[in-house]
Amino acid sequence: MKTACVLVPSPGHTYPDHPEEPGRFSRLGDWQKKPYASALKWLEVIPATQEEIASVHTGQMIAALEAACKQGPGIVDFAPTYVTFTSFADALNAAGGILSCTRAVLNSEADNAFAILRPPGHHAVPDGPMGFCLFNNVAIAAQAALTSGLERVLIVDFDAHHGNGTQAAFWNEERVAYFSTHQEGIYPGSGRIGEAPHARGRIVNLPLPARSGDKAFAQLAGQVLTPLAEHFRPGMIFVSAGFDAHWNEPITTLGLSSAGFLALSNHLVGLAKQYCNGKIVFALEGGYNPENVASGVEAGLAALTGTEFSPQDPSPYPEPDILSRLEQLLEWHRF
Repeated sequence: MKTACVLVPSPGHTYPDHPEEPGRFSRLGDWQKKPYASALKWLEVIPATQEEIASVHTGQMIAALEAACKQGPGIVDFAPTYVTFTSFADALNAAGGILSCTRAVLNSEADNAFAILRPPGHHAVPDGPMGFCLFNNVAIAAQAALTSGLERVLIVDFDAHHGNGTQAAFWNEERVAYFSTHQEGIYPGSGRIGEAPHARGRIVNLPLPARSGDKAFAQLAGQVLTPLAEHFRPGMIFVSAGFDAHWNEPITTLGLSSAGFLALSNHLVGLAKQYCNGKIVFALEGGYNPENVASGVEAGLAALTGTEFSPQDPSPYPEPDILSRLEQLLEWHRF
């Protein structure tokens, strides 16, 4: 079996001096030279249908975004989120890419998958684009998995920013558990521990202090992710893989190294094997240093394919102690 992959670089989706730009992918490539090359199954990118997008987003939002793109380059929210003439098609391709990966895993055509795509998705709310994101790719794929017959799915979001759009999409959906770890005090300002009192044990937010890194993420993986998966028993895991949690990012100040991303990815793949018969789909979210995007994707693919990867970029910053925060979270959710 294989790891399914799609690549959606969206070269026409670009705006002057904006960090979410095609150069993010400039260090990717040479796939045939990778040690996991033979384990990858590259899929054709088929655009999502508007019906598939409407499983998460309102018809009014879809129509408004299409109209904005037809008008040409412009800003559609204060983040700022931008659109160009190609952005609507690019967003359909991004959502379609993760849908292809999801179907390949559900149909046992691949063991697992990684959708390497832009524009990202986890800030896009049901009624609008937000935070560099147009359509919520992971939410659309998770909804498709439920429609296919899965009883429960778990979404894990390790982007440095809280995935407010994904949380909003499944705020009242008891078949979806959502876990987000993110830097506290930055955009979009949501993601507090007690933010979803109606969904204790299902919507789990862990805001982290600046420079939280490999040690902190190892702690949260063992003390939060493992009991969450054991409690919720998902049939499939989706991962919003944001590599802006790296210590060397231009717009955030968390502290993960590439080795930390590898350890976290290995842990998630292990949980999928234990609870989901291996069914897990990663999707790229943030990451604005091309080196970090490349090394993060490398870490994810190494974990998915079981290939050796030994990155050497340890954080030079001391980590804060997050033990009291973990205790607060565990008490709130009663794990």
